[in-house]
Amino acid sequence: MTETVAFPQDRTCPYHPPTAYDPLREARPLSRVTLYDGRSVWVVTGHTAARRLLTDQRLSTDSTHKAFPIPTERFAAVRDRRRAALLGYDDPEHNVQRRMLIPSFSLKRTTDLRPRIQRTVDELLDAMVEQGPPAELVSAFALPVPSIVICDLLGVPYADHEFFEAQSRRLLRGPTAEDTVEARDLLEGYLGDLVDHKRANPGDGVLDDLVAQQLAAGHLDKQQVVELASILLIAGHETTANMISLGTYTLLRHPEQLAELKADPGLMPAAVEELLRFLSIADGMLRVATEDIDVDGVTIRANDGVVFSTSVINRDTAAYADPDALDWHRSARHHVAFGFGIHQCLGQNLARAEMEIALASLFDRLPGLRLAAPAKEIPFKPGDTIQGMLELPVTW
Repeated sequence: MTETVAFPQDRTCPYHPPTAYDPLREARPLSRVTLYDGRSVWVVTGHTAARRLLTDQRLSTDSTHKAFPIPTERFAAVRDRRRAALLGYDDPEHNVQRRMLIPSFSLKRTTDLRPRIQRTVDELLDAMVEQGPPAELVSAFALPVPSIVICDLLGVPYADHEFFEAQSRRLLRGPTAEDTVEARDLLEGYLGDLVDHKRANPGDGVLDDLVAQQLAAGHLDKQQVVELASILLIAGHETTANMISLGTYTLLRHPEQLAELKADPGLMPAAVEELLRFLSIADGMLRVATEDIDVDGVTIRANDGVVFSTSVINRDTAAYADPDALDWHRSARHHVAFGFGIHQCLGQNLARAEMEIALASLFDRLPGLRLAAPAKEIPFKPGDTIQGMLELPVTW
């Protein structure tokens, strides 16, 4: 390659990697890309190499490192000398923070939450049916499902959901860097007030536990609790909402696969794994090398930036036969949609449960669901943020 590919780029189809990434798919397992500021960094595109490197302690997630890759101007605006809770720490500090939260996101806790998730889904579908078609599925269903669930789990008042959802949108795709910074400050201010409230009025959510067990004991300070709560709140509703909306759109655009799923509901867990692989909504995990690392004869030097292109990794022909096709019968569980290694998504069990229940219930209650606008006219999110539908007009 004589010219490097710019990263990130917009998708031309909401469920396929950008066509501009085609050279990266041909140059696995490692290539070079250019970030918005002209800086050249490594991009990992091979599945085997990605899983190996994501467990390599010589790659750091510390965004305060001077050589850490900055993919967008918006990311640069909120980068400061504080490390992001969980995501910005390496072991052993990362392990300390993660262990505080593991019980709240365990498979057992998720299993216990399934009836609550089902009730939430049913209530939202009841409201859609009562109102009648058409509907805008993002605001009526895909966003409120995980938003209600994560508020309930964390102990955040759902009455405030419009505020924190708006700040999350601004953080992830604000029109200016200043807008992004303001959104972060507003959200952290809100959560700081909520922490103070919970000190005096304890409840039974994850945030209450952090206040009572970690803040009170001096293991975390108030700012660290706020940052943990912010990450959990944003990730807990934003990513799953995008998976539900984009998953629905993708199924409606693949009628044969949808018909197979309707005929055999037992395929839903496998379908969720395949959709996670196929959609790869969080495209671009970031690291910086702290030492030289050899990858198939190529050396990543200390202080080199490294980007993992999830959408390309999850379409590796060495890992998946015919990777651009939806196939409920393939083994897709080894995808990297949730990352891999010590930073693998803490809430993945919850996300799977929400997707399984939401998609199964949606097509069971509304078997005639279809798009209410031409597919090409339905807007989806730009490539520098988490992929998903900006809106999804449907009818039935």
